[in-house]
Parts: sequence; C-alpha cells; structure tokens
Amino acid sequence: MNILIGASTFYIVLLAIVFFLQSRFLFPAPQEHHDPASGFEAVTLITSDGLELTGHWREAGAGKPTIVWFHGNASSLAGSVYETRLLASKGYGLLLAPYRGYGGNPGEPSEQGFYRDGRSAMEFLEIQSVPNTMTIVAGNSIGSGTAVQMASEFTPAGLFLIAPFTSLTDVASEALPIFPVQLIMRHRFENARKISSLELPILILHGNADDVVPLTHGQNLAARNAEAEFIAFEGAGHDLSFWQEAQQAQLEWLERLKF
Repeated sequence: MNILIGASTFYIVLLAIVFFLQSRFLFPAPQEHHDPASGFEAVTLITSDGLELTGHWREAGAGKPTIVWFHGNASSLAGSVYETRLLASKGYGLLLAPYRGYGGNPGEPSEQGFYRDGRSAMEFLEIQSVPNTMTIVAGNSIGSGTAVQMASEFTPAGLFLIAPFTSLTDVASEALPIFPVQLIMRHRFENARKISSLELPILILHGNADDVVPLTHGQNLAARNAEAEFIAFEGAGHDLSFWQEAQQAQLEWLERLKF
C-alpha cells in the first residue's frame, strides 16, 4: 500500500510539473542576440499587445515573392539565414520573423503570443506594399504552427512546411504517453485541423529519420489537403531545413508557382 501511495504521489507531482512548467519545456527561448547578416536589415515589428520585436528583412528582387520564415525552436534569426541561403541567392525576399521571448525580444512565449508575432510580420509586409499574392509563408518545426495559422488568416500565395507536426498535443502525447496530455496542454497548434481548409499551394518536407517530429506527422498533414505536395528525405533528421537538398526542393516548388 505504501508503495502504491508513493507511486501515486510521485505521478501527481510529475503531472503538476508538466502542467505548470510546460511553457518552459515547449519554448526554450534562447536569448542570444544576432545582428543582421549581409543583405539583411534589422526591422521592428509591433505586435497587437504592444511588444516591439526585432526581425531581419531582405527586399525581394524584381518579380520575386517574399517569404515569411518562422524558424524552429533550435534555430534563431542567424540560423534562419543558413536555412534560407539558397532562396536569398535567387533573389527571393525574406522576412526572418522573430518570436517574443527569443533572441532578446520582450514578452513570454505562448501559442497565442506566437500568433500575434506572426500577424505583426504579415502586417509589416503590408506596410512595405508586399501583397498577399506575392507572399509565401514558411515554417520549420514549431514555426509550422504559426505558419499554418497565418496561412489561414491571410491567404498568401503559398505555404511550405519543414518537419511540421499535426499538433503539438500529438507530439507530446507520443513523447509522454503516461500523462493525459490532451487534458493538460495549453499550447496546441492544431495544424491538422487548420490545413484541411486551406485553398493554396502547399509543400511539406520531412526527414524519415526525424526523431523529434516523426515522418508520419508530415504525411498526415499532406493527406488532409489535396493541394499539398509531400517529399520525404532519406536519412534526414530534424535538421532537414539546413539540408541543401531540402532548400533545392523549396526553390523548385517556388519556381513552379510562376510569379
């Protein structure tokens, strides 16, 4: 009986830790500040709740669309430069979108906070006279959640996702099967539910050796939308966005859209 009571108490304590500290686990929020790379300039994005976030901006070449890039948890604005280097070399515009609480930006990360940050990025492009018809939204890993939400709100010319999840709840359920994740998750990013209703070209890239977000997540998302093209990469893990082959696939897809 004592063992049962002890095990139950231990489980409840763990459950409380997961519930109350989930934001820390989900959003590691590295604080290192990065100056803009060559060809980019620092810009200030103002969110609807009054935060001033620093993003990096590169204007598009003539006739080229602009890509709003939402990076993953393990990346940064500096990492985003390497993830988008092939696109930049071909003259595509890039807005490397910032997150609250990351890279020295103010605020606390959250699902709804990320959506506000994403809206500030989309609104910045409006100020720069970049229409939705010349905007592509892109998201890597955790960034896929904001990217899908922005695609549903702003109807850009296209959406591409790298190593995306069906929902953050699904990822947590697979990683922590002993907990009632569906009941306690506050940050859900329901990509699967939202992607079904999108009416725009979609590209989904995923590595078959991804041990953070399994390949099945990308496959399931692609299956929910007839507009979606899915490409699997043999031997690629969760660092797929840095692979030259993945960046080449993005470029070829963009060129087929014929702006």
